Amino acid sequence: MTDATRSPATTPPPGAGTPIYRHRLTTRIWHWVSVITIFIMIGSGLTILNAHPHLYWGQFGANSDHAWLDTPRAPPWLTIPAGYNLAVARRWHLLFALVLGFGLLAFMAASLINRHFQRDLAIRARELAPAHLWYDAKEHIALRFHDPKQPNARNIFQKLAYVLAIFILLPAMIVTGLALSPGMDAAWPWLLDIVGGRASARSVHFIAASGLVLFIIVHLVLVILAGAWPETKSMITGWWRIPGHDKREDAA
Repeated sequence: MTDATRSPATTPPPGAGTPIYRHRLTTRIWHWVSVITIFIMIGSGLTILNAHPHLYWGQFGANSDHAWLDTPRAPPWLTIPAGYNLAVARRWHLLFALVLGFGLLAFMAASLINRHFQRDLAIRARELAPAHLWYDAKEHIALRFHDPKQPNARNIFQKLAYVLAIFILLPAMIVTGLALSPGMDAAWPWLLDIVGGRASARSVHFIAASGLVLFIIVHLVLVILAGAWPETKSMITGWWRIPGHDKREDAA
Protein backbone atom coordinates (compact mmCIF):
# COMPACT_ATOMS: atom_id res chain seq x y z
CA MET A 1 0.00 0.00 0.00
CA THR A 2 1.38 3.36 -0.90
CA ASP A 3 1.45 5.91 1.89
CA ALA A 4 3.24 8.63 -0.03
CA THR A 5 4.65 11.73 1.53
CA ARG A 6 7.40 14.07 0.46
CA SER A 7 9.73 16.18 2.57
CA PRO A 8 11.01 19.17 0.52
CA ALA A 9 14.10 19.31 2.71
CA THR A 10 15.13 15.74 1.88
CA THR A 11 13.50 14.90 -1.46
CA PRO A 12 14.34 16.55 -4.82
CA PRO A 13 11.58 17.54 -7.25
CA PRO A 14 9.92 14.49 -8.83
CA GLY A 15 11.54 13.22 -11.99
CA ALA A 16 12.91 10.03 -13.52
CA GLY A 17 15.00 8.25 -10.92
CA THR A 18 13.88 10.48 -8.05
CA PRO A 19 13.56 8.60 -4.73
CA ILE A 20 10.23 9.24 -3.01
CA TYR A 21 9.30 8.30 0.55
CA ARG A 22 6.31 6.19 -0.29
CA HIS A 23 5.31 4.12 2.77
CA ARG A 24 5.27 5.23 6.39
CA LEU A 25 6.64 2.87 9.04
CA THR A 26 3.18 2.10 10.43
CA THR A 27 1.96 1.05 6.98
CA ARG A 28 4.98 -1.18 6.41
CA ILE A 29 4.69 -2.89 9.78
CA TRP A 30 0.96 -3.51 9.33
CA HIS A 31 1.52 -4.81 5.78
CA TRP A 32 4.07 -7.46 6.76
CA VAL A 33 2.26 -8.50 9.94
CA SER A 34 -0.90 -8.88 7.85
CA VAL A 35 0.93 -10.99 5.25
CA ILE A 36 1.85 -13.57 7.91
CA THR A 37 -1.48 -13.30 9.73
CA ILE A 38 -3.71 -13.72 6.69
CA PHE A 39 -1.58 -16.56 5.31
CA ILE A 40 -2.06 -18.52 8.55
CA MET A 41 -5.73 -17.62 8.83
CA ILE A 42 -6.51 -18.75 5.29
CA GLY A 43 -4.71 -22.07 5.80
CA SER A 44 -6.32 -22.78 9.16
CA GLY A 45 -9.68 -21.53 7.88
CA LEU A 46 -9.56 -24.08 5.05
CA THR A 47 -9.02 -26.85 7.60
CA ILE A 48 -12.07 -25.63 9.55
CA LEU A 49 -14.10 -25.44 6.32
CA ASN A 50 -13.07 -28.99 5.41
CA ALA A 51 -14.76 -30.17 8.62
CA HIS A 52 -18.13 -29.09 7.17
CA PRO A 53 -17.80 -27.80 3.59
CA HIS A 54 -21.42 -26.66 3.26
CA LEU A 55 -22.76 -23.12 3.66
CA TYR A 56 -26.27 -22.07 4.66
CA TRP A 57 -28.32 -18.98 5.47
CA GLY A 58 -30.24 -18.43 8.68
CA GLN A 59 -29.80 -19.40 12.30
CA PHE A 60 -28.48 -22.94 11.86
CA GLY A 61 -27.24 -25.34 9.19
CA ALA A 62 -26.66 -29.08 9.15
CA ASN A 63 -26.22 -31.93 6.69
CA SER A 64 -29.97 -32.36 6.31
CA ASP A 65 -30.50 -28.69 5.36
CA HIS A 66 -30.25 -27.23 1.88
CA ALA A 67 -26.84 -25.60 1.38
CA TRP A 68 -26.48 -22.64 -0.95
CA LEU A 69 -22.87 -23.69 -1.60
CA ASP A 70 -20.95 -26.94 -1.27
CA THR A 71 -17.28 -25.99 -1.27
CA PRO A 72 -14.62 -28.33 -2.68
CA ARG A 73 -12.34 -29.96 -0.16
CA ALA A 74 -9.03 -28.09 0.21
CA PRO A 75 -5.95 -30.27 -0.39
CA PRO A 76 -3.55 -30.86 2.54
CA TRP A 77 -0.82 -28.66 1.04
CA LEU A 78 -3.16 -25.66 1.33
CA THR A 79 -4.28 -26.23 4.90
CA ILE A 80 -2.76 -25.43 8.28
CA PRO A 81 -1.91 -27.84 9.73
CA ALA A 82 -1.21 -30.01 6.70
CA GLY A 83 -3.72 -32.81 6.71
CA TYR A 84 -6.65 -32.64 9.10
CA ASN A 85 -6.54 -31.52 12.72
CA LEU A 86 -9.56 -29.38 13.54
CA ALA A 87 -8.54 -28.58 17.14
CA VAL A 88 -5.10 -27.28 16.13
CA ALA A 89 -6.56 -25.34 13.20
CA ARG A 90 -9.04 -23.60 15.50
CA ARG A 91 -6.27 -22.60 17.92
CA TRP A 92 -4.19 -21.08 15.11
CA HIS A 93 -7.23 -19.37 13.63
CA LEU A 94 -8.39 -17.80 16.89
CA LEU A 95 -4.88 -16.70 17.90
CA PHE A 96 -4.20 -14.90 14.63
CA ALA A 97 -7.73 -13.51 14.53
CA LEU A 98 -6.67 -11.44 17.54
CA VAL A 99 -3.55 -10.28 15.72
CA LEU A 100 -5.66 -9.36 12.67
CA GLY A 101 -8.28 -7.47 14.65
CA PHE A 102 -5.96 -5.46 16.88
CA GLY A 103 -3.53 -4.89 13.99
CA LEU A 104 -6.31 -3.43 11.84
CA LEU A 105 -7.46 -1.23 14.72
CA ALA A 106 -3.93 0.10 15.29
CA PHE A 107 -3.40 0.70 11.56
CA MET A 108 -6.68 2.60 11.26
CA ALA A 109 -5.84 4.79 14.25
CA ALA A 110 -2.36 5.54 12.90
CA SER A 111 -3.72 6.24 9.40
CA LEU A 112 -6.24 8.73 10.76
CA ILE A 113 -3.52 10.49 12.77
CA ASN A 114 -1.01 10.70 9.90
CA ARG A 115 -3.83 11.42 7.40
CA HIS A 116 -3.01 8.45 5.20
CA PHE A 117 -6.70 7.74 4.66
CA GLN A 118 -7.63 11.35 3.95
CA ARG A 119 -4.65 11.98 1.69
CA ASP A 120 -4.33 8.71 -0.21
CA LEU A 121 -7.65 6.85 -0.13
CA ALA A 122 -10.28 9.60 -0.23
CA ILE A 123 -12.55 9.03 -3.24
CA ARG A 124 -13.66 12.19 -5.00
CA ALA A 125 -16.84 12.52 -7.06
CA ARG A 126 -14.96 13.40 -10.26
CA GLU A 127 -13.05 10.12 -10.03
CA LEU A 128 -16.32 8.20 -10.30
CA ALA A 129 -17.32 9.93 -13.54
CA PRO A 130 -17.70 7.41 -16.42
CA ALA A 131 -15.03 9.17 -18.50
CA HIS A 132 -12.54 9.02 -15.63
CA LEU A 133 -13.31 5.35 -14.93
CA TRP A 134 -12.91 4.47 -18.61
CA TYR A 135 -9.59 6.33 -18.80
CA ASP A 136 -8.17 4.49 -15.80
CA ALA A 137 -9.45 1.16 -17.15
CA LYS A 138 -7.58 1.75 -20.42
CA GLU A 139 -4.44 2.69 -18.49
CA HIS A 140 -4.61 -0.58 -16.56
CA ILE A 141 -5.11 -2.58 -19.75
CA ALA A 142 -2.02 -0.86 -21.17
CA LEU A 143 -0.11 -1.72 -17.95
CA ARG A 144 0.40 1.95 -17.08
CA PHE A 145 -0.19 2.10 -13.34
CA HIS A 146 0.96 5.57 -12.29
CA ASP A 147 0.74 9.06 -13.64
CA PRO A 148 4.25 10.45 -14.38
CA LYS A 149 3.03 13.92 -13.32
CA GLN A 150 1.78 12.55 -10.00
CA PRO A 151 3.79 9.36 -9.39
CA ASN A 152 2.40 8.88 -5.89
CA ALA A 153 -1.25 9.41 -6.77
CA ARG A 154 -3.54 6.40 -6.73
CA ASN A 155 -6.01 5.77 -9.50
CA ILE A 156 -9.66 5.18 -8.71
CA PHE A 157 -9.48 1.39 -9.04
CA GLN A 158 -6.69 1.19 -6.49
CA LYS A 159 -8.66 3.38 -4.08
CA LEU A 160 -11.84 1.35 -4.51
CA ALA A 161 -9.95 -1.92 -4.00
CA TYR A 162 -8.24 -0.71 -0.81
CA VAL A 163 -11.41 0.82 0.60
CA LEU A 164 -13.24 -2.47 -0.07
CA ALA A 165 -10.51 -4.54 1.61
CA ILE A 166 -9.82 -2.28 4.62
CA PHE A 167 -13.29 -0.96 5.43
CA ILE A 168 -15.60 -3.76 4.27
CA LEU A 169 -13.98 -7.19 3.84
CA LEU A 170 -11.68 -7.18 6.88
CA PRO A 171 -14.30 -5.74 9.28
CA ALA A 172 -16.89 -8.21 7.94
CA MET A 173 -14.50 -11.09 8.61
CA ILE A 174 -13.77 -9.84 12.12
CA VAL A 175 -17.41 -9.23 13.08
CA THR A 176 -18.67 -12.56 11.74
CA GLY A 177 -15.66 -14.33 13.26
CA LEU A 178 -16.57 -12.87 16.66
CA ALA A 179 -20.16 -13.99 16.16
CA LEU A 180 -18.97 -17.55 15.44
CA SER A 181 -16.74 -17.71 18.52
CA PRO A 182 -18.48 -19.62 21.36
CA GLY A 183 -16.89 -17.31 23.94
CA MET A 184 -18.14 -14.17 22.23
CA ASP A 185 -21.53 -15.78 21.63
CA ALA A 186 -21.88 -16.34 25.37
CA ALA A 187 -20.76 -12.80 26.24
CA TRP A 188 -22.58 -11.00 23.41
CA PRO A 189 -25.57 -13.17 22.37
CA TRP A 190 -27.02 -10.27 20.39
CA LEU A 191 -24.08 -10.41 17.95
CA LEU A 192 -25.46 -13.47 16.15
CA ASP A 193 -28.83 -11.75 15.81
CA ILE A 194 -27.17 -8.79 14.10
CA VAL A 195 -25.49 -10.99 11.47
CA GLY A 196 -28.60 -13.11 10.91
CA GLY A 197 -27.68 -16.29 12.77
CA ARG A 198 -24.75 -18.70 13.00
CA ALA A 199 -25.24 -20.13 9.51
CA SER A 200 -25.43 -16.67 7.95
CA ALA A 201 -22.37 -15.51 9.90
CA ARG A 202 -20.40 -18.48 8.54
CA SER A 203 -21.52 -17.73 4.98
CA VAL A 204 -20.65 -14.03 5.22
CA HIS A 205 -17.30 -14.97 6.80
CA PHE A 206 -16.57 -17.23 3.81
CA ILE A 207 -17.65 -14.61 1.25
CA ALA A 208 -15.52 -11.89 2.88
CA ALA A 209 -12.51 -14.23 3.09
CA SER A 210 -12.94 -15.20 -0.57
CA GLY A 211 -13.11 -11.54 -1.54
CA LEU A 212 -9.90 -10.89 0.39
CA VAL A 213 -8.16 -13.81 -1.35
CA LEU A 214 -9.23 -12.37 -4.73
CA PHE A 215 -7.87 -8.96 -3.68
CA ILE A 216 -4.54 -10.53 -2.70
CA ILE A 217 -4.24 -12.39 -6.03
CA VAL A 218 -4.92 -9.24 -8.07
CA HIS A 219 -2.57 -7.26 -5.83
CA LEU A 220 0.28 -9.76 -6.37
CA VAL A 221 -0.27 -9.91 -10.13
CA LEU A 222 -0.12 -6.11 -10.41
CA VAL A 223 2.97 -5.94 -8.20
CA ILE A 224 4.72 -8.42 -10.50
CA LEU A 225 3.66 -6.48 -13.61
CA ALA A 226 4.85 -3.21 -12.07
CA GLY A 227 8.22 -4.64 -11.04
CA ALA A 228 8.26 -7.07 -8.13
CA TRP A 229 11.58 -6.00 -6.58
CA PRO A 230 11.08 -2.19 -6.63
CA GLU A 231 7.56 -2.62 -5.23
CA THR A 232 8.68 -5.05 -2.52
CA LYS A 233 11.73 -2.96 -1.65
CA SER A 234 9.55 0.11 -1.18
CA MET A 235 7.42 -1.82 1.31
CA ILE A 236 10.59 -2.76 3.22
CA THR A 237 12.48 0.56 3.20
CA GLY A 238 9.64 2.99 2.53
CA TRP A 239 11.43 4.47 -0.49
CA TRP A 240 10.54 4.08 -4.16
CA ARG A 241 12.39 5.45 -7.17
CA ILE A 242 10.33 7.01 -9.97
CA PRO A 243 10.87 4.96 -13.14
CA GLY A 244 12.79 6.51 -15.98
CA HIS A 245 9.92 6.30 -18.45
CA ASP A 246 6.29 7.34 -18.58
CA LYS A 247 4.68 3.99 -17.86
CA ARG A 248 2.56 3.82 -14.75
CA GLU A 249 4.25 1.37 -12.42
CA ASP A 250 2.58 1.95 -9.08
CA ALA A 251 0.45 -1.18 -9.13
CA ALA A 252 0.00 -1.87 -5.50
